[in-house]
Order: sequence, then C-alpha cells, then structure tokens
Amino acid sequence: MSNLIAISMPGPTEMLLLLVIVLVLFGAKKIPELARSLGKATKEFKEAKSAFNDAVHTPVEEEKPKHKIAPPAEEEKMEVDKQPEVKTSSSQDSK
Repeated sequence: MSNLIAISMPGPTEMLLLLVIVLVLFGAKKIPELARSLGKATKEFKEAKSAFNDAVHTPVEEEKPKHKIAPPAEEEKMEVDKQPEVKTSSSQDSK
C-alpha cells in the first residue's frame, strides 16, 4: 500500500523532469499560450457552473400578464329546462 502512495505523489525531481519534458515538447513560446487558454477555459467553466447553480436554486416566478384583461362579463342565465306551455285540445273539444 505504501508503494501506491509513493507512485501517486511526484517529488521535486519528478516535477522538474516533467517541466523539462513540457518545455521540450511545446517550446517556450507555446507554454504561456497554453496557460492562458487553460485559464480562460477554467474561468468559463466556473461562470457556467455558477449560472447553472443560480438557475437551479432560485425560485421560479410566475410570469405576470403584460396586458390586463378584464374578467368575462356575467352571462344572463337562461332557463333552458323550462318548456313553454303548449295548450292541447281538451277532451271537450274533441267531442
């Protein structure tokens, strides 16, 4: 288990070796550009993360209507169920 910890934690010699390898691969001119682009990417990621957190944790407000609309007028109640009285001929008229 102690060997695993020693492998995962590079010491000063390994860090210096990694720095030399990076200088050889990318050159002295490319390293500041890489660092700048890495910094911009990190900044954009943090902004997006905070915007997402704000959107998730802020309560949703109901949209208010832009124009005030009057409530519908009350309709007259019509008595549909009542049928007009129909006069039928009485039994006296038929005789």
